[in-house]
Amino acid sequence: MKELQFEDLGTMRYKPCWEYQEVIFKTIIQRKIDRRYAADEEDLRSLPLPISRLLFVEHPHVLTLGKSGDANNVLVNPARLAELGVDYFPINRGGDITYHGPGQLVAYPILDLDQYFTDIHKYLRTLEEAIIRTCAEFGIVAGRIEGLTGVWVDIEAGHGARKICAFGVKSSRWVTMHGLALNVDLDLNFFDLIVPCGITDRGVTSISKEAGRKVGLEEVKPKLKNHLQDLFGWSYTSGLNTPDIC
Repeated sequence: MKELQFEDLGTMRYKPCWEYQEVIFKTIIQRKIDRRYAADEEDLRSLPLPISRLLFVEHPHVLTLGKSGDANNVLVNPARLAELGVDYFPINRGGDITYHGPGQLVAYPILDLDQYFTDIHKYLRTLEEAIIRTCAEFGIVAGRIEGLTGVWVDIEAGHGARKICAFGVKSSRWVTMHGLALNVDLDLNFFDLIVPCGITDRGVTSISKEAGRKVGLEEVKPKLKNHLQDLFGWSYTSGLNTPDIC
């Protein structure tokens, strides 16, 4: 069984968390390169396989814009964002604009897909399936909409469908970073600042709203963690001490 190191970072601002992801991402890539160019079998045996990482985190208010996104999907000016205490970052993942904030569980799998499967579409579908199964544990029927990324609720309702989880990933040398944002118990009004993921004709929702009760992140984390483990077939190891970044 493949090993994966899990870290719950608690609450962390977006920029230092992004920088932390980048350090892990680049370290895994460098270890893969070192193994590829090992001089002989003895050198190769001395180089351990890269250990993938899964980060859970809750961000303070922030908007992030993917490299293929449209900045016009931010509907307010920088002064208004500053007034509301909302950070803004154009970043290097796929996808368009999204919001992260308190009450949202963000998961960043930094995986060496060479140890799993080298198929980004399958990777995204597997992440989606973990969310679908997690939602089911709260009595929420969630699924996919053809042509639209994310996991949705009430998918048969056409324009009445609501997104409960957004996705945006980056991959280089089959190593992934960025990931998913599951709306658990957050203020959905912050999505009014943007056109979420560039989709104009459907709304957003949360586990608490759909379940009809307050659901906390600590209730959701172990369920998502278990479903990811079942789907990817990894075993968890303890995380390293997190660098002093905040």
